Amino acid sequence: MLDKTLAIILAGGAGSRLHPLTADRAKPAVPFGGNYRIIDFTLTNCLHSGLRRVLVLTQYKSHSLQKHLRDGWAIFNPELSEFITAVPPQMRTGESWYSGTADAIRQNLFLLERSNASYVLILSGDHIYRMDYAAMLQFHRDHGAGLTIACMPVPLASAGSFGIMSVDATNRIREFHEKPENPKPLPNDPHHALASMGIYIFSMDLLCQALHADHALAESSHDFGKDIIPRLIQSHNVYAYEFGGESGRVTPDRYWRDVGTIDSYYSANMDLLAPVPPLNLYQPDWPIRTYHGQNPPARMGPGANGHEGLLVNSLLGSGTIVSGGTVKHSILFPQVQVHEKAVVEDSILFDGVQVGAGAHLNRCIVDKNVRIPPGERIGFDPSADAARFVVSESGVTVVPKGYCFFSD
Repeated sequence: MLDKTLAIILAGGAGSRLHPLTADRAKPAVPFGGNYRIIDFTLTNCLHSGLRRVLVLTQYKSHSLQKHLRDGWAIFNPELSEFITAVPPQMRTGESWYSGTADAIRQNLFLLERSNASYVLILSGDHIYRMDYAAMLQFHRDHGAGLTIACMPVPLASAGSFGIMSVDATNRIREFHEKPENPKPLPNDPHHALASMGIYIFSMDLLCQALHADHALAESSHDFGKDIIPRLIQSHNVYAYEFGGESGRVTPDRYWRDVGTIDSYYSANMDLLAPVPPLNLYQPDWPIRTYHGQNPPARMGPGANGHEGLLVNSLLGSGTIVSGGTVKHSILFPQVQVHEKAVVEDSILFDGVQVGAGAHLNRCIVDKNVRIPPGERIGFDPSADAARFVVSESGVTVVPKGYCFFSD
């Protein structure tokens, strides 16, 4: 069954709510967890699930993403019909860019039709989770489904941000509403609703039929959640697959996060520092693959004047040097430098960031290659920070890539 499945990862979104982290890169290419890119989690799921044919549909500022796929994911053998291939918009069916999730697939129907696949697994490249897709594929076949949608309970207060469904006793979906104003709670739990995770398995014939029919409708927004799924529920067997029930290949932790905003992204990173992380990066049966640069080991040592540093509950990427500084509850990517008497607290520092002597960062995200001047303070005066940087609703300050303090 796995060799008859084609996986398609939607990775072309602009990620405007993650700005400025997406000013120069697509959302799936945003660094995560001190070592990874967001898309690594979806690709790793494909790898460990036994899927060897993967198309990554790119569009917005895709250079960084394509470079990462080349450097970290050129692992399959094309001679065995295995591949992870980036597919930019090619305008084969018209003169428009991708105008919706369904339209992105439709514009590449020629790739689906020549794949000889019987099933299509459609994924998002901007979620953080572990999942055995093989178990979901087996569920799809066992139930004779035309479409299967992965789902999970979410708090009713936030359910309006998802596609919400109602199912019968056999898990067949009877209702589906995309981002409803008044989400319908679960029958046995008034505080939660059943939400789509944006993970779909289609039988190939049904997907092709649905995309052609959707394209013919002028009023359609060409989106799976808004247009295609509600129509298919009325005419075909559409089932809900509950996330977290997988066994054998992955230890189920039921952790899934949409990191589409600064606050949700920051929160998901901080989850990794919990005493018992809800997503364990050290789980031996499902390691997350990524590209690793040729860096020396991380080092913690005294500063030039002999001041000893302090490291408390933090993640350090390779090549990072903390020389006489203090790092508390923070995530540092490779080649970061924290100098003497500098303090980094509750922060995320991307590759190559340098924190000058005596500087103090609190609840910050600092993008690549920024040089924080000695004595600088960020994260303590919201109005002053907002005059220079993006400050999230919860007060996380984001210093953009390559920001130059000396021109202020």
